[in-house]
Amino acid sequence: MKQFSVGIIGATGMVGQRFATLLEHHPWFTVTALAASARSAGKTYREAAGPRWAMKTPMPASMEDMVLLDATADIGKIKELVDFVFCAVDMPKDQIRALEEAYAREEIPVISNNSAHRSTPDVPMIVPEINADHAAVIDAQRARLGTKRGFIAVKSNCSLQSYVPALHPLKDVYGLKNVLACTYQAISGAGKTFESFPEILDNVIPFIGGEEEKSEQEPLKMWGRVQGDRIVNATGPSITTQCLRVPVSDGHMAAVFASFEKKPEIEDIKKIWASFSGPAQELELPSAPKQFLHYFEEDNRPQAKLDRELERGMAVSIGRLRPDHQYDIKFVCLSHNTLRGAAGGAVLMAELLAVKGYLA
Repeated sequence: MKQFSVGIIGATGMVGQRFATLLEHHPWFTVTALAASARSAGKTYREAAGPRWAMKTPMPASMEDMVLLDATADIGKIKELVDFVFCAVDMPKDQIRALEEAYAREEIPVISNNSAHRSTPDVPMIVPEINADHAAVIDAQRARLGTKRGFIAVKSNCSLQSYVPALHPLKDVYGLKNVLACTYQAISGAGKTFESFPEILDNVIPFIGGEEEKSEQEPLKMWGRVQGDRIVNATGPSITTQCLRVPVSDGHMAAVFASFEKKPEIEDIKKIWASFSGPAQELELPSAPKQFLHYFEEDNRPQAKLDRELERGMAVSIGRLRPDHQYDIKFVCLSHNTLRGAAGGAVLMAELLAVKGYLA
Protein backbone atom coordinates (compact mmCIF):
# COMPACT_ATOMS: atom_id res chain seq x y z
CA MET A 1 0.00 0.00 0.00
CA LYS A 2 1.18 3.52 -0.83
CA GLN A 3 2.31 5.64 2.12
CA PHE A 4 0.18 8.75 2.66
CA SER A 5 1.05 12.10 4.23
CA VAL A 6 -1.89 13.33 6.28
CA GLY A 7 -2.97 16.37 8.22
CA ILE A 8 -5.12 16.73 11.33
CA ILE A 9 -7.36 19.78 11.15
CA GLY A 10 -8.57 20.63 14.66
CA ALA A 11 -5.58 18.88 16.22
CA THR A 12 -5.85 20.42 19.69
CA GLY A 13 -9.36 19.16 20.58
CA MET A 14 -10.15 15.78 22.09
CA VAL A 15 -10.90 14.04 18.79
CA GLY A 16 -7.86 15.69 17.21
CA GLN A 17 -5.74 14.35 20.03
CA ARG A 18 -7.22 10.90 19.49
CA PHE A 19 -6.32 11.13 15.79
CA ALA A 20 -2.75 11.97 16.80
CA THR A 21 -2.40 8.91 19.04
CA LEU A 22 -4.01 6.56 16.51
CA LEU A 23 -1.83 7.77 13.64
CA GLU A 24 1.46 7.77 15.57
CA HIS A 25 2.37 4.27 14.40
CA HIS A 26 -0.06 3.77 11.54
CA PRO A 27 1.40 1.56 8.79
CA TRP A 28 -0.01 3.64 5.90
CA PHE A 29 -0.57 7.18 7.24
CA THR A 30 2.09 9.60 8.51
CA VAL A 31 1.11 12.93 10.08
CA THR A 32 2.92 15.77 8.30
CA ALA A 33 0.69 18.75 9.20
CA LEU A 34 -1.28 19.87 12.23
CA ALA A 35 -3.74 22.75 12.13
CA ALA A 36 -6.04 24.47 14.59
CA SER A 37 -7.61 27.87 15.20
CA ALA A 38 -5.82 31.14 14.63
CA ARG A 39 -5.16 31.50 18.37
CA SER A 40 -3.12 28.27 18.34
CA ALA A 41 -1.39 28.81 14.99
CA GLY A 42 2.33 29.42 15.31
CA LYS A 43 2.64 27.45 18.55
CA THR A 44 4.11 24.00 18.80
CA TYR A 45 1.68 21.16 19.39
CA ARG A 46 3.14 20.74 22.88
CA GLU A 47 2.58 24.42 23.68
CA ALA A 48 -0.98 24.52 22.33
CA ALA A 49 -2.36 21.13 23.36
CA GLY A 50 -0.03 19.99 26.11
CA PRO A 51 -1.79 21.83 28.97
CA ARG A 52 -5.12 20.21 28.03
CA TRP A 53 -3.90 16.84 26.77
CA ALA A 54 -6.77 14.44 27.57
CA MET A 55 -5.42 11.13 26.26
CA LYS A 56 -4.17 8.41 28.59
CA THR A 57 -1.11 7.91 26.37
CA PRO A 58 1.49 10.68 25.99
CA MET A 59 1.50 13.14 23.12
CA PRO A 60 3.35 11.52 20.20
CA ALA A 61 7.00 12.60 20.35
CA SER A 62 7.09 13.00 16.57
CA MET A 63 4.40 15.69 16.78
CA GLU A 64 5.39 17.59 19.93
CA ASP A 65 7.49 20.18 18.11
CA MET A 66 5.36 20.46 14.98
CA VAL A 67 4.19 24.05 14.53
CA LEU A 68 0.44 24.39 14.18
CA LEU A 69 -0.92 25.98 11.03
CA ASP A 70 -4.07 28.07 10.79
CA ALA A 71 -6.88 25.71 9.71
CA THR A 72 -8.64 28.49 7.79
CA ALA A 73 -5.87 30.73 6.49
CA ASP A 74 -3.18 28.17 5.66
CA ILE A 75 -5.02 25.77 3.34
CA GLY A 76 -2.48 26.47 0.58
CA LYS A 77 0.43 25.57 2.87
CA ILE A 78 -1.33 22.46 4.10
CA LYS A 79 -1.97 21.36 0.51
CA GLU A 80 1.80 21.21 -0.07
CA LEU A 81 2.30 18.94 2.93
CA VAL A 82 -0.47 16.34 2.73
CA ASP A 83 -2.26 13.81 0.55
CA PHE A 84 -5.48 14.20 2.58
CA VAL A 85 -6.70 15.50 5.93
CA PHE A 86 -8.75 14.35 8.89
CA CYS A 87 -11.04 17.14 10.08
CA ALA A 88 -12.29 17.53 13.65
CA VAL A 89 -12.76 21.26 14.09
CA ASP A 90 -14.98 22.96 16.66
CA MET A 91 -16.85 25.63 14.69
CA PRO A 92 -20.45 26.52 13.76
CA LYS A 93 -21.83 24.09 11.18
CA ASP A 94 -22.09 26.60 8.35
CA GLN A 95 -18.43 27.49 8.82
CA ILE A 96 -17.44 23.81 8.90
CA ARG A 97 -19.33 23.17 5.66
CA ALA A 98 -17.55 26.07 3.99
CA LEU A 99 -14.15 25.06 5.37
CA GLU A 100 -14.40 21.42 4.31
CA GLU A 101 -15.54 22.39 0.82
CA ALA A 102 -12.63 24.85 0.61
CA TYR A 103 -10.19 22.00 1.32
CA ALA A 104 -11.94 19.72 -1.17
CA ARG A 105 -11.90 22.41 -3.88
CA GLU A 106 -8.14 22.75 -3.28
CA GLU A 107 -7.95 19.04 -4.23
CA ILE A 108 -7.43 17.88 -0.63
CA PRO A 109 -9.67 14.93 0.28
CA VAL A 110 -11.36 15.47 3.64
CA ILE A 111 -12.17 12.63 6.04
CA SER A 112 -14.46 14.40 8.46
CA ASN A 113 -15.45 13.69 12.03
CA ASN A 114 -17.90 16.61 11.93
CA SER A 115 -21.66 16.46 11.47
CA ALA A 116 -21.95 19.45 9.13
CA HIS A 117 -22.02 17.45 5.87
CA ARG A 118 -23.79 14.30 7.08
CA SER A 119 -27.04 15.32 5.40
CA THR A 120 -25.40 16.50 2.15
CA PRO A 121 -26.80 14.03 -0.42
CA ASP A 122 -23.55 13.40 -2.31
CA VAL A 123 -21.32 13.14 0.78
CA PRO A 124 -20.94 9.50 1.86
CA MET A 125 -21.25 8.65 5.56
CA ILE A 126 -19.45 5.34 5.71
CA VAL A 127 -19.14 2.57 8.26
CA PRO A 128 -17.05 0.11 6.25
CA GLU A 129 -18.84 -2.99 7.56
CA ILE A 130 -22.24 -1.54 6.65
CA ASN A 131 -22.20 0.67 3.56
CA ALA A 132 -18.80 0.61 1.88
CA ASP A 133 -20.59 0.82 -1.49
CA HIS A 134 -21.59 4.44 -0.73
CA ALA A 135 -18.07 5.47 -1.73
CA ALA A 136 -19.35 5.36 -5.32
CA VAL A 137 -21.11 8.70 -4.84
CA ILE A 138 -17.74 10.45 -4.54
CA ASP A 139 -17.53 10.66 -8.33
CA ALA A 140 -20.76 12.68 -8.41
CA GLN A 141 -19.57 14.92 -5.58
CA ARG A 142 -16.34 15.63 -7.44
CA ALA A 143 -18.35 16.58 -10.52
CA ARG A 144 -20.40 19.04 -8.42
CA LEU A 145 -17.30 20.52 -6.78
CA GLY A 146 -15.33 20.61 -10.03
CA THR A 147 -12.46 18.60 -8.54
CA LYS A 148 -10.30 15.68 -9.62
CA ARG A 149 -9.05 14.50 -6.19
CA GLY A 150 -10.86 16.58 -3.63
CA PHE A 151 -13.98 15.31 -1.88
CA ILE A 152 -15.56 15.03 1.57
CA ALA A 153 -16.49 11.82 3.36
CA VAL A 154 -17.92 11.80 6.88
CA LYS A 155 -18.35 9.39 9.75
CA SER A 156 -21.68 8.99 11.50
CA ASN A 157 -22.74 10.15 14.94
CA CYS A 158 -20.64 8.28 17.49
CA SER A 159 -23.60 6.82 19.40
CA LEU A 160 -24.82 5.02 16.25
CA GLN A 161 -21.69 2.90 16.19
CA SER A 162 -23.10 0.73 18.96
CA TYR A 163 -26.66 -0.15 17.96
CA VAL A 164 -26.71 0.29 14.16
CA PRO A 165 -24.00 -2.36 13.62
CA ALA A 166 -25.89 -4.70 15.95
CA LEU A 167 -29.12 -4.24 14.00
CA HIS A 168 -27.59 -4.22 10.53
CA PRO A 169 -27.06 -7.98 10.01
CA LEU A 170 -30.61 -8.63 11.26
CA LYS A 171 -32.29 -5.97 9.12
CA ASP A 172 -32.71 -7.80 5.82
CA VAL A 173 -32.91 -11.32 7.25
CA TYR A 174 -35.94 -10.56 9.43
CA GLY A 175 -37.28 -7.27 8.02
CA LEU A 176 -36.52 -4.60 10.63
CA LYS A 177 -39.66 -2.50 11.27
CA ASN A 178 -39.35 -0.43 14.45
CA VAL A 179 -36.47 0.58 16.72
CA LEU A 180 -36.48 2.28 20.09
CA ALA A 181 -33.02 3.17 21.39
CA CYS A 182 -32.01 4.97 24.57
CA THR A 183 -28.34 5.97 24.53
CA TYR A 184 -26.21 6.60 27.60
CA GLN A 185 -23.33 8.67 26.32
CA ALA A 186 -19.94 9.31 27.88
CA ILE A 187 -18.60 12.79 28.57
CA SER A 188 -15.77 12.38 26.05
CA GLY A 189 -18.50 12.63 23.42
CA ALA A 190 -18.84 16.26 24.49
CA GLY A 191 -15.08 16.73 24.41
CA LYS A 192 -14.96 16.70 28.21
CA THR A 193 -13.10 15.04 31.04
CA PHE A 194 -14.20 14.85 34.67
CA GLU A 195 -11.77 17.69 35.42
CA SER A 196 -13.36 19.98 32.85
CA PHE A 197 -16.95 18.83 33.46
CA PRO A 198 -17.40 18.56 37.26
CA GLU A 199 -21.16 19.15 37.08
CA ILE A 200 -21.63 15.67 35.59
CA LEU A 201 -20.42 13.96 38.77
CA ASP A 202 -23.28 12.20 40.57
CA ASN A 203 -25.56 13.40 37.78
CA VAL A 204 -27.29 12.39 34.55
CA ILE A 205 -28.19 15.00 31.94
CA PRO A 206 -31.30 13.79 30.04
CA PHE A 207 -30.78 15.96 26.95
CA ILE A 208 -28.02 16.37 24.35
CA GLY A 209 -28.86 19.03 21.81
CA GLY A 210 -29.46 17.69 18.29
CA GLU A 211 -28.49 14.16 19.25
CA GLU A 212 -31.90 12.55 18.97
CA GLU A 213 -32.49 13.94 15.49
CA LYS A 214 -29.11 12.58 14.33
CA SER A 215 -29.77 9.20 15.93
CA GLU A 216 -33.11 8.87 14.17
CA GLN A 217 -32.13 10.15 10.72
CA GLU A 218 -28.52 9.13 10.12
CA PRO A 219 -29.16 5.35 10.11
CA LEU A 220 -31.57 5.88 7.22
CA LYS A 221 -28.78 7.44 5.17
CA MET A 222 -26.41 4.61 6.10
CA TRP A 223 -29.07 2.09 5.03
CA GLY A 224 -29.90 4.06 1.87
CA ARG A 225 -28.59 3.53 -1.65
CA VAL A 226 -26.58 5.44 -4.22
CA GLN A 227 -28.92 6.59 -6.97
CA GLY A 228 -27.48 8.79 -9.68
CA ASP A 229 -25.70 11.76 -8.14
CA ARG A 230 -26.86 11.24 -4.55
CA ILE A 231 -27.55 8.89 -1.70
CA VAL A 232 -31.28 8.26 -1.27
CA ASN A 233 -32.21 7.54 2.34
CA ALA A 234 -34.01 4.34 3.26
CA THR A 235 -37.67 4.81 4.15
CA GLY A 236 -37.48 2.54 7.20
CA PRO A 237 -37.26 1.27 9.81
CA SER A 238 -39.03 3.74 12.07
CA ILE A 239 -36.53 4.84 14.73
CA THR A 240 -37.16 6.78 17.94
CA THR A 241 -34.45 7.65 20.45
CA GLN A 242 -33.65 9.32 23.73
CA CYS A 243 -30.07 10.43 24.39
CA LEU A 244 -28.64 10.98 27.86
CA ARG A 245 -25.23 12.17 29.07
CA VAL A 246 -23.91 10.01 31.90
CA PRO A 247 -20.88 10.24 34.25
CA VAL A 248 -18.67 7.83 32.28
CA SER A 249 -15.32 8.78 30.76
CA ASP A 250 -15.51 6.79 27.48
CA GLY A 251 -18.04 4.49 25.83
CA HIS A 252 -21.61 4.98 24.60
CA MET A 253 -24.16 2.38 25.69
CA ALA A 254 -27.54 1.84 24.05
CA ALA A 255 -30.62 0.03 25.32
CA VAL A 256 -32.36 -1.17 22.17
CA PHE A 257 -35.83 -2.54 21.43
CA ALA A 258 -36.59 -3.85 17.93
CA SER A 259 -39.49 -5.43 16.06
CA PHE A 260 -39.36 -7.32 12.75
CA GLU A 261 -41.57 -8.60 9.96
CA LYS A 262 -40.41 -12.11 10.81
CA LYS A 263 -39.84 -12.79 14.49
CA PRO A 264 -36.28 -14.05 15.07
CA GLU A 265 -35.10 -16.76 17.44
CA ILE A 266 -32.69 -15.60 20.13
CA GLU A 267 -30.06 -18.25 19.44
CA ASP A 268 -30.18 -17.51 15.69
CA ILE A 269 -29.45 -13.84 16.39
CA LYS A 270 -26.39 -14.74 18.45
CA LYS A 271 -25.08 -16.88 15.59
CA ILE A 272 -25.61 -14.04 13.10
CA TRP A 273 -23.75 -11.59 15.34
CA ALA A 274 -20.87 -14.02 15.87
CA SER A 275 -20.35 -14.56 12.13
CA PHE A 276 -20.94 -10.98 10.91
CA SER A 277 -18.15 -9.25 9.00
CA GLY A 278 -17.86 -6.79 6.15
CA PRO A 279 -15.40 -5.28 3.68
CA ALA A 280 -13.22 -3.96 6.51
CA GLN A 281 -12.55 -7.52 7.66
CA GLU A 282 -12.38 -9.00 4.16
CA LEU A 283 -9.78 -6.41 3.14
CA GLU A 284 -7.94 -6.84 6.46
CA LEU A 285 -7.73 -3.09 6.93
CA PRO A 286 -5.18 -2.13 9.62
CA SER A 287 -7.75 -0.64 12.01
CA ALA A 288 -10.46 -3.24 11.46
CA PRO A 289 -11.38 -5.58 14.31
CA LYS A 290 -11.05 -9.23 13.41
CA GLN A 291 -14.48 -9.79 14.94
CA PHE A 292 -16.79 -6.75 14.87
CA LEU A 293 -19.67 -7.87 17.11
CA HIS A 294 -19.06 -9.69 20.40
CA TYR A 295 -21.90 -11.14 22.46
CA PHE A 296 -21.12 -11.69 26.13
CA GLU A 297 -23.04 -14.32 28.06
CA GLU A 298 -21.09 -13.77 31.28
CA ASP A 299 -23.29 -11.80 33.68
CA ASN A 300 -25.63 -11.34 30.70
CA ARG A 301 -24.38 -7.85 29.90
CA PRO A 302 -21.66 -6.09 27.87
CA GLN A 303 -18.44 -5.65 29.78
CA ALA A 304 -17.46 -1.98 29.80
CA LYS A 305 -13.79 -2.65 30.55
CA LEU A 306 -13.60 -5.28 27.85
CA ASP A 307 -15.30 -3.03 25.34
CA ARG A 308 -12.73 -0.31 25.81
CA GLU A 309 -9.91 -2.80 25.28
CA LEU A 310 -11.65 -5.25 22.95
CA GLU A 311 -10.14 -5.21 19.44
CA ARG A 312 -8.33 -1.94 20.33
CA GLY A 313 -11.68 -0.27 20.99
CA MET A 314 -12.92 -0.91 17.44
CA ALA A 315 -15.50 -3.62 18.19
CA VAL A 316 -19.04 -3.57 19.63
CA SER A 317 -20.01 -5.61 22.68
CA ILE A 318 -23.60 -6.80 23.15
CA GLY A 319 -25.46 -8.40 26.03
CA ARG A 320 -28.81 -9.00 27.73
CA LEU A 321 -30.51 -10.18 24.53
CA ARG A 322 -34.01 -11.38 25.40
CA PRO A 323 -37.58 -11.40 24.08
CA ASP A 324 -39.80 -8.40 24.72
CA HIS A 325 -43.57 -8.43 25.23
CA GLN A 326 -44.16 -5.37 23.01
CA TYR A 327 -41.18 -5.43 20.64
CA ASP A 328 -39.68 -8.73 19.45
CA ILE A 329 -36.32 -8.37 21.17
CA LYS A 330 -34.37 -6.08 23.47
CA PHE A 331 -30.65 -5.89 24.21
CA VAL A 332 -27.92 -3.52 25.35
CA CYS A 333 -24.73 -2.73 23.45
CA LEU A 334 -21.61 -0.68 24.04
CA SER A 335 -18.95 0.88 21.81
CA HIS A 336 -15.98 3.14 22.44
CA ASN A 337 -17.08 6.55 21.25
CA THR A 338 -13.76 8.27 20.50
CA LEU A 339 -12.23 5.12 19.01
CA ARG A 340 -14.85 3.26 16.97
CA GLY A 341 -17.29 6.16 17.16
CA ALA A 342 -15.05 9.07 16.23
CA ALA A 343 -11.36 9.16 15.26
CA GLY A 344 -10.90 5.39 14.92
CA GLY A 345 -13.97 5.09 12.71
CA ALA A 346 -12.68 7.90 10.50
CA VAL A 347 -9.25 6.26 10.19
CA LEU A 348 -10.92 2.97 9.23
CA MET A 349 -13.00 4.79 6.60
CA ALA A 350 -9.83 6.41 5.21
CA GLU A 351 -8.20 2.98 4.98
CA LEU A 352 -11.16 1.72 2.97
CA LEU A 353 -11.06 4.72 0.63
CA ALA A 354 -7.30 4.30 0.21
CA VAL A 355 -7.74 0.67 -0.86
CA LYS A 356 -10.52 1.68 -3.25
CA GLY A 357 -8.24 4.30 -4.85
CA TYR A 358 -10.11 7.46 -3.83
CA LEU A 359 -7.08 8.91 -1.99
CA ALA A 360 -4.60 8.25 -4.80
